[in-house]
Amino acid sequence: MKIDGNDKKYEEKLYELSYDAANMCVQCGYCLPVCPTYLTMGNEAQSPRGRINLVKMAAEGKIDILEDLKQPIDLCLGCRACEVACPVNVPYGEIYESALNVIAEKKKATKSSSTVSDKLLQTMLKNLFPKKNRLRTVGSFVWLYQSTGLSKIAEKTKIIDMVSKPMGEFERALPKVEAPYKRYKFGELYKAVGEKKMTVAFFPGCIMDAVMSKINRQSIELLQKCGIEVVIPQNITCCGALHSHKGEIEATKKMAKQNIEAFEELGVTYLINNAGGCGAMLHEYDKLLADEPDWKHRADQFVDRSRDITEVLVEIDNIPFEKEWQGVITYQDSCHLRNVQGVVDPPRKLLNSIPGAMFIEMKNSHLCCASGGIYNLLHFEESMEILDEKMVHVLNTEASTLVTTNPGCLLQMRLGIERSGVKNKMQGLHLIEVLAEACGIK
Repeated sequence: MKIDGNDKKYEEKLYELSYDAANMCVQCGYCLPVCPTYLTMGNEAQSPRGRINLVKMAAEGKIDILEDLKQPIDLCLGCRACEVACPVNVPYGEIYESALNVIAEKKKATKSSSTVSDKLLQTMLKNLFPKKNRLRTVGSFVWLYQSTGLSKIAEKTKIIDMVSKPMGEFERALPKVEAPYKRYKFGELYKAVGEKKMTVAFFPGCIMDAVMSKINRQSIELLQKCGIEVVIPQNITCCGALHSHKGEIEATKKMAKQNIEAFEELGVTYLINNAGGCGAMLHEYDKLLADEPDWKHRADQFVDRSRDITEVLVEIDNIPFEKEWQGVITYQDSCHLRNVQGVVDPPRKLLNSIPGAMFIEMKNSHLCCASGGIYNLLHFEESMEILDEKMVHVLNTEASTLVTTNPGCLLQMRLGIERSGVKNKMQGLHLIEVLAEACGIK
């Protein structure tokens, strides 16, 4: 549907941001077999080439941005497997982010109706995720909630399900939160054990820092044990991934600049992260700030030194394992680690290096688990359909441990284990948890 008047400026912006990139698509269909929403929904509008075509039509003024483009873009997981599969290198991520940006701008300008969940998310994006102390307070409340037994009462009464079924499902899949006093401190230097090989900065993330701080602590202790000195940047903030996915580009740029400055102050070898989604955002700061001459070079240097923790552990090739692992391990790729950062082999090499472990490659491990940041909360039924299909392949490995490398993926896969009724036979762990245990780090 074409709507005249004020729509034109949004069409023009969409044209400027993404039309040339969208025109690269030859509609060959190589993207279809790797697109999780196309595979489950069977709808051309829910495929990469279909979405690209809709972006072109919206930019040309043939369809309305909110009425016709918004839903297909909202239902995209942003996993970017299509980029890897594309024979002509269409930059789908660039097209997708541009569409999100323009949709968000038009929605605000036209005062398009927002749901309660939309308003809550906007509040969180503005007042929670960029505020690390507030996030830690949330984590402390979750720890108190779990440690006092309130979580068990909530599970029996299903009181959270009455408010939100998705929230209830994920609350039950949440790992046990570590006590607040065990958290690392911002601005502190954690010395290497033995001969120092390098000094790195560690990026704590948001969800990881708030409710999975144990994995962050284990990451730091593992690096130390491998001879790496670690510093936690004092002025680090949210990577901006969730903001970017909601089209909040200016807020994303502001956080990117703060993180670049926080890293530059330290003069260390690498900035290390342990979350695929965060790492992907950090990895693309150069693209985010490409149109700002004062920041482009700084962003290029930042990206050049940004590393996933698995890359660094493989690079040093000297993990001090202390005990053997029991059972079969399988691995689910984090889409943003694999498709955006290009990190495929390091996690597998690490899993294969653990004494006693039997690593089994899962069929279609490269396909998205449908976590997608908060996609599984906003589009729960669609997400669960993809997850249930994923779990068929997980169960076929007969693994007792399912490993991934991103907090959202970890929660999603833990929920998949619960939904499949194999909670007593299989555990869902972050790769760092497995490596830490094998190195005697509790």
